[in-house]
Amino acid sequence: MNRRSILRSFAMTVSGLALPRARAAQAAGPGPVMSALSTYMSGAAGRVLPAEVTEHAKHHILDTLASMISGSELPPGQAALRYARAHGGKGAATIAGSNLTAGPVDAALVNGVLAHADETDDSHSPSRSHPGCAVVPAALAAGEELGIDGARFLRAVTLGYDVGTRVTMAMGGVTFSYESHKSTHSIAGVFGAAAAAACAAGLDAQQMRWLLDYTAQQSSGIAAWGRDTDHIEKAFVFGGMPARSGVTSALLVRSGWNGIDDIFSGTDNFFLAYAPTADSAQLIEKLGERYEITRTDIKKWTVGSPIQGPLDAVEIIRGRRPFEADQVERVMVRLAPTVAAVVDNRDIPDICLQHMIAVMLLDKTASFKAAHDKPRMQDAAVLRQRAKVQLVHDEALARLLPVRVAVVELMLTDGTRLTERVEAVRGTPRNPMSRAEVIDKCRDLIAPVLGSETSTRLIETVFAIESMTDIRSLRPLLQRG
Repeated sequence: MNRRSILRSFAMTVSGLALPRARAAQAAGPGPVMSALSTYMSGAAGRVLPAEVTEHAKHHILDTLASMISGSELPPGQAALRYARAHGGKGAATIAGSNLTAGPVDAALVNGVLAHADETDDSHSPSRSHPGCAVVPAALAAGEELGIDGARFLRAVTLGYDVGTRVTMAMGGVTFSYESHKSTHSIAGVFGAAAAAACAAGLDAQQMRWLLDYTAQQSSGIAAWGRDTDHIEKAFVFGGMPARSGVTSALLVRSGWNGIDDIFSGTDNFFLAYAPTADSAQLIEKLGERYEITRTDIKKWTVGSPIQGPLDAVEIIRGRRPFEADQVERVMVRLAPTVAAVVDNRDIPDICLQHMIAVMLLDKTASFKAAHDKPRMQDAAVLRQRAKVQLVHDEALARLLPVRVAVVELMLTDGTRLTERVEAVRGTPRNPMSRAEVIDKCRDLIAPVLGSETSTRLIETVFAIESMTDIRSLRPLLQRG
């Protein structure tokens, strides 16, 4: 017997020993956490939501659809639409802000990129994720493929927020995000997208377990997106990739694929691979009592989350003591170091704190147009104001995370000192935007692309979405004529 034969014999022996163990593990069935989670997920399509949760869900659906539509005119959105034209293939799923359609997987990919083409979309602090940009495109793509009604679409979106965010919270949430090199945004996104698409597809509890297995296998994304200067890779990591992969999981299982019964426990499970210290019990903590969509921020300003508080502060200060930009001698902004690093002198206007504060001083607001005007970053008037802005990485504020406290101090040329501390940013659960504010923001995003009449009809349709018999009816309200 030669060396190769010996190795082959040894491998067959080891394989033979391992196979019974693998079969035993599979035969053991799902653990209690997986059983509870999959049962809850399978019942979501028919479960009536509390009125408050329904209202929140409508806000987030509208906010995400508006982000998709406005994103169609930004560079990442244009890149996504080029892909759709070249490779979208056949299919009848809507691609927002265009006259294109595609199959459900490609539509989810493109709409996910559109939804995070900038920093307009929502965010969930405890899980360190942007749920809407993956969940809503996935629910829409799967929903159109299967012709679901508006009530099921609403419930699918809500389930997506509940499942995706709980996965990364179980992994450690903010701490995991900062201490690993992985992207919680894509991990939460893919599990949320899969749950939403699976709810649209009406998968049963067993199928939900297989869905989570295939989703775990597709979970990816590393924090290198932070080096992306054009937001295209970031849009793919946050929105496009997880939406695409989540829809893929749902359609695979719906077509008859099976898988592992419990990817969250047992040999080589998801948490062992990604976060060995994870607390899997958080996957079902207060499930059905605490709806994560109600704990998700909607941004008042169409800029990165860390800039929201400072802009709020400047607006509040100006409301108390009106001033002109030339009356400002210095602006000091204090943020927690990890928060400040995200927006410190970045190359993109909507994630550059110093630039957006300068714009706020000059314009007395921070419009969507101003937040995306990259050439204006070199404007002499803006640069004069930007030179006044000092961003302090304040360790004392780090102890308050995940709450992002912002402290802004303005020193005027006459010696007046004006200070504001923002602990509850407008649009966060502790200081939520009203329905009217959400509508105003969304109208500002939709109308320049689709027109005022279509904008109004889309807004009215979303707030009455339970009466929609087929979600495909949304298409003419999402696309260009």
